[in-house]
Amino acid sequence: MEQYQENLKKIYELQKFGIKLGLSSTENLLSRLGNPHKSLKCVHLAGTNGKGSVAAMVDATLREAGYETGMYVSPHLVRFTERFKVGGREIEKEDVLRISRKVWQVVDEREPPTFFEFVTAMAFVWFAEKKADPVLLETGMGGRLDATNICSPLVSVITTLGLEHQEYLGPTLAHIAREKAGIIKPKVPCVHGVLQKSAKKVIEDTARSLESPVVARGRDIFFRRLKDGSFNLKGRKWDLKGLRTSLAGRHQPSNACLALGVLEELSFHGYEINEEHIRRGLAGVRWPGRLDKVSHKEGEPAIWLDGAHNVPAAKALVESLDEVRGASSRLIMVLGVMADKDLRHILGLLTPAADKVIFSRPHYKRAADPQVLAEAAPRGLDYETEKDLKEAVKRAVRLAGPDGAVLITGSLFTVGEALSFLETD
Repeated sequence: MEQYQENLKKIYELQKFGIKLGLSSTENLLSRLGNPHKSLKCVHLAGTNGKGSVAAMVDATLREAGYETGMYVSPHLVRFTERFKVGGREIEKEDVLRISRKVWQVVDEREPPTFFEFVTAMAFVWFAEKKADPVLLETGMGGRLDATNICSPLVSVITTLGLEHQEYLGPTLAHIAREKAGIIKPKVPCVHGVLQKSAKKVIEDTARSLESPVVARGRDIFFRRLKDGSFNLKGRKWDLKGLRTSLAGRHQPSNACLALGVLEELSFHGYEINEEHIRRGLAGVRWPGRLDKVSHKEGEPAIWLDGAHNVPAAKALVESLDEVRGASSRLIMVLGVMADKDLRHILGLLTPAADKVIFSRPHYKRAADPQVLAEAAPRGLDYETEKDLKEAVKRAVRLAGPDGAVLITGSLFTVGEALSFLETD
C-alpha cells in the first residue's frame, strides 16, 4: 500500500522537531480537530517501567467484562499500527491513512507538531470515532508536559520510578517524581507503586494538595507470590487467591497488584467487573517483547525477548532469568543498547548472567556500536561482536544448541527488529 508507506514517512519526518515538552501545541491541534479527547473516559499511566504490563492487564480484564477498550502505547515493536488498539485489535492501515490526513489538514505550519504530538492527536481522533470505553493512555516520557496529559482521566497511575531521561526530567528521583506526578488531577484517584522514600513523598504530597485519593501498593493494595508460581491479590474490594498470569517474570504479580487497584477504581465508577473477569484477564493477557518466549522449535533453542532498556528493567530481568534458563544447559545473550543509556550499569547487571554475549545493534541511529558495548562490559566476559542483528541471532541459535536458550535484550528497538524477522522466518 504505497500511499500508506508515503504517509508514514511523512509522519516520521516530524521527528526532526525532536522532543518538545509542553501541552500548548497538542491543545491547539486538538482544538482544531473538535477536541475529540473530551468525549473519552481515560486511565492515564506514567512510570519508568511497568506501564505497558499494567495497561495490558487492565485492558484484558475489561475486555473479558465486555468493554470495547482503547489502548495507546509507545514505542511500537514491529508495526506502527501497534500503537493504537480498540478491543484488542490494531488500527487498520486504511484508518491510519484517513485519520492522519484529517490531522494534517489542521496542522498550523507556524506551530509544527512533534512526531509524538501528531500521533497522540491521531489516537484521540480514532478512539473518539470508535467510542472506545475506557481508553488506556501511556505517557511517552515524563508526564506533566507529555502530550497525553491533555486527557481528563478517571484514574491516574504511576507504576515505578527509576533514573531515566534525566536531561529532560531532572537529575534525581525527586525531580523525576515531580514530572510523573504531573498527571495527577484534582480529586481524581491516583494508584501508584512507587517505593523510594523521596519519590513517594513527592507523589503523595502532590496528590494531597490536589485532594486526590491515593491508592498505594503495599499499603492499600497487596500481592503475595506463592511457591507454585501463582499469587494472591488483596485490595479494598477483592481478595483473590491463586491467580496466574500469562506474562513471565517475578515482577508481574507486582504489576497485577497495580492493575487490581485500577480495576477497583473503575468498578467504583460503575464498570461491571467481577472476580472471574480478573482471573481470565490475567491468565490470557499478552504484552509482546517483555520477557516473551517467541520460539522453541524442535531441534532449536528457546528464544526469548525482553526490552530491558534501563537499569530497573535490567534488574527485573536478572531476577527472572531462572524462567529464561529453565532446564537449558547454555544461555546466549544478544545485546543491543541505545548509546545514551547507562551502559556500564546495564551491562554490568545483564552480561554476567549469560554463558556468552553477542553484542550487536538494531538499525537505529541512537544504537551504540557493538564494540563500544564490549568496552563498557565487565572484564573477563566471553563475547563476540556482530553488527548485523539478524546474523547475531543466527549465531546465538547455533551457539546455544537445541538444549540451550537465546535471550535478545537491551532495548525495545533491538527486540522489535528481532521480532520482525523472527515472525517471518
